[in-house]
Amino acid sequence: MEYTLKNGIVFDPANNINGDMMDIHVRDGFIVEDVTSSAKTIDVTGKLVMPGGVDAHSHIAGPKLSVGRIYRPEDIRRGIKPPVKGKVQGFEAGFSLPTCPTIGYRYTKMGYTTVTEAAVPPLEAKHAHEEINSIPNLDIPTLTLFGNNWFMLKFVKENNIEDLTLFISKWLKLAKGYGVKIVNPCGSEAWGWGRNVHGIDDPEDNWNVTGREVIRALCMANENLALPHSIHVHTNDLGHPGNYETTLKTFDCIKDIKKNPNVERNQVMHSTHLQFHAYDGTNWRDVTSAADKIIDYINKHDHVTGDIGQVTFDETTTMTADAPMEYDLYKLTGLKWANKDIEVETASGLIPTIYSSRSPVGAFQWAVGLEFLYGIKDPWKIVLTTDSPNGGPFIRYPKIISWLMSNEKLNDMLDNEVHSWATRRTTLAEYDREYSWNEIATITRASPAKILGLTDRGHLGVGAKADISVYDIDVNDFDATRKCNSPIVEEKLLNSLYTIKDGEILVKDGEITKLVGSRHVWTNVCGLEDKEEELINRIKPDFNRFYTIKYENYGVSDHYLECENRVDVKPGCDI
Repeated sequence: MEYTLKNGIVFDPANNINGDMMDIHVRDGFIVEDVTSSAKTIDVTGKLVMPGGVDAHSHIAGPKLSVGRIYRPEDIRRGIKPPVKGKVQGFEAGFSLPTCPTIGYRYTKMGYTTVTEAAVPPLEAKHAHEEINSIPNLDIPTLTLFGNNWFMLKFVKENNIEDLTLFISKWLKLAKGYGVKIVNPCGSEAWGWGRNVHGIDDPEDNWNVTGREVIRALCMANENLALPHSIHVHTNDLGHPGNYETTLKTFDCIKDIKKNPNVERNQVMHSTHLQFHAYDGTNWRDVTSAADKIIDYINKHDHVTGDIGQVTFDETTTMTADAPMEYDLYKLTGLKWANKDIEVETASGLIPTIYSSRSPVGAFQWAVGLEFLYGIKDPWKIVLTTDSPNGGPFIRYPKIISWLMSNEKLNDMLDNEVHSWATRRTTLAEYDREYSWNEIATITRASPAKILGLTDRGHLGVGAKADISVYDIDVNDFDATRKCNSPIVEEKLLNSLYTIKDGEILVKDGEITKLVGSRHVWTNVCGLEDKEEELINRIKPDFNRFYTIKYENYGVSDHYLECENRVDVKPGCDI
């Protein structure tokens, strides 16, 4: 199959294409230099054309979603849309916790083609991959949780980086994971005993290991393996006033670790949902934003990237492997709380959350996220996320984009819609920056793809996957900076004119036209198989002692992966 998208206004930051009218040629699922005379032409003259959207951090698959749907039936009743006879799209349900098919429908209609599931315990990876099989139309890398795993803690305590490196390599194969996720290192392990850690240098009681030691060790193992993505870190002290000091110490603790020369990303750490980690003060009565301090660090250093975790003024659901933080939130709000402990690997918690524009804390958190988006100068260092559903559901990305593109809209919100904490306790009102379409394409496409190490997408160069989004916006005749046009921006970005994945048209005129199975994207480290098996033989007695499942029944079998994209890598160094 071959065709040409004709005369679109193209924004492709990776290839320095900034609003040029041009043709995009597609053949057999890839972007090509030219097509034959028999190729079909799709006229998109003047319309906004970008690569398919790439979400670097979302929560869309796994038991935490299932627990949330069970204990929040009020959420699943929101967003219900019955199927329409003769249409491809099926039944929709849920708002912050959509059903699996609904997740695929909504991302696809927004023009997204790749979404990262950001936290999967290895013990529950089968469930996550089963849910991926029920989500249509996306490529889905999964990040595997390692920051509180007993074997990891054992190797860190022994300063045994070699065995830790082999462990990470083997466990990514077992969990069919793409990269290394660290959440509240040592804190979730402490939570299994009713405790937490505070900061990266507070040792966990049973192992006497600190978050600093865990982060450094996992970063070294990650670079030893030349994994396409860096360590993906949810730092300690999330949501606590004064936590910015922990965030900066975390960034600084790995700045001497060099990235593997065989990887194309720049960073050795990706810090997730920055907004929740940027508070000064001693409590919620005297809290102020410390975003400026973290922004200054990121502007001056290249070894760290981040995503935002933007708050969107919704009733949503928070869910995280930072279980003690969820308990703290429960104590603050009194809202119903679900807690999970995943034996010897991690913990998690869930609680409903209401972010109101009239609430001091909600307005403050909203403003802190926007400070990062305006203050970080290089858009290649950041990614637009809501930490969905924690800051708000992913369907709010178009709304956030409408804020970023219109200073008039932002000032109107500050003057008339949000609590004064947004201006009194942050520096947001001092910014007059407005994002261009090129910068929007960077933080939603080019930057997340590069940060994740997914070199075949996030751009429209020859040889790239033909993942393309087209929006019914006449770029040269439309002023996104006007407040009155913000609802139009939101509506058009929620319902793409075309969403194309692997060359197939999945959305046309805002309606799903085709459903395909989502692809499981995982990393396979080559060349270490013998050493990995020797390690397994050594640790299997401890595995069978502490787990309630036998090792032979633990990993994700191939039949769970109905459609996969295996990323083969070679470490490039002796291990």
